[in-house]
Amino acid sequence: MSKDNKSGGKTATDPSAKDTHYATLRRAHRDAKRERGEIPTPQPQKRKRGGEDWKPPTLAPDQVHLYGLHTVRAALDNPERKKIKLFVTQNALARLEVDVEALGIPFEIVSPQEIDKVLGPEAIHQGVMLETRPLPVRRLEALKESPLLLVLDQVTDPHNVGAIMRSAVAFNAGAVITTQRHSPTESGVLAKSASGALELIPYIQVTNLADALGELHKLGFSTIGLDSEGPAPLEGTFSGEKVALVLGSEGKGLRQKTRETVNALARLDMPGSIKSLNVSNAAAIALYAARIHLKA
Repeated sequence: MSKDNKSGGKTATDPSAKDTHYATLRRAHRDAKRERGEIPTPQPQKRKRGGEDWKPPTLAPDQVHLYGLHTVRAALDNPERKKIKLFVTQNALARLEVDVEALGIPFEIVSPQEIDKVLGPEAIHQGVMLETRPLPVRRLEALKESPLLLVLDQVTDPHNVGAIMRSAVAFNAGAVITTQRHSPTESGVLAKSASGALELIPYIQVTNLADALGELHKLGFSTIGLDSEGPAPLEGTFSGEKVALVLGSEGKGLRQKTRETVNALARLDMPGSIKSLNVSNAAAIALYAARIHLKA
């Protein structure tokens, strides 16, 4: 007569224990065959959050959803940003390191899934979302004291524009100027890519870029368009005490009208076999070169 297994564990004759043993042997055999290349290694599956049928909610023209810890923290610190409501998970609230009671705006403790419903399953929100109004509109006239500006000619990718903003802030540019059409508007994606820089530098969208360049000329700026086939290296093209760098779209580069309006066209000299860079990388290099000129 066998004794009862009072501890609740599996006995040697327990069928489930035998199944577990054989399952372990099968996994070991399968892993060995994968190591020898006899069977393929399965591709890791992307984690799904139930958003296959997600549709973005309709936002009002004056409604912006910012997300991500760094982005939201920068927006909360910006006195020019009109904040409406903060949505945050309990865990993100601790990481945000702000006194929400002292913010003076409504806030709600939510689950990550509730934020997913608003932003979509692909947004890396880190458990925090801030509903805001767009930043105040800036005018070119307000930039007359800035020695360095960055102008974008229909750069459409918000990730590129966000990265460019970070470089512009790093090199203390006075503003990022772009077109109203074929350029990203203020949005959560742009702000997340800028990682706080949207709150630190004016983002000015103009109706007519050629007219805006003409206005910059009147304000004393020397405008230089970046072109991979420009007639001279950028570092030998600078002149004056105010510089506005003009960069074109990811594929087409500068438009013909823009090329005709800038004071000069210049190239980034690259000794390697690749002669063109992503627009955000080119912007960072050009900003560095411009700063060297302005310090001289």
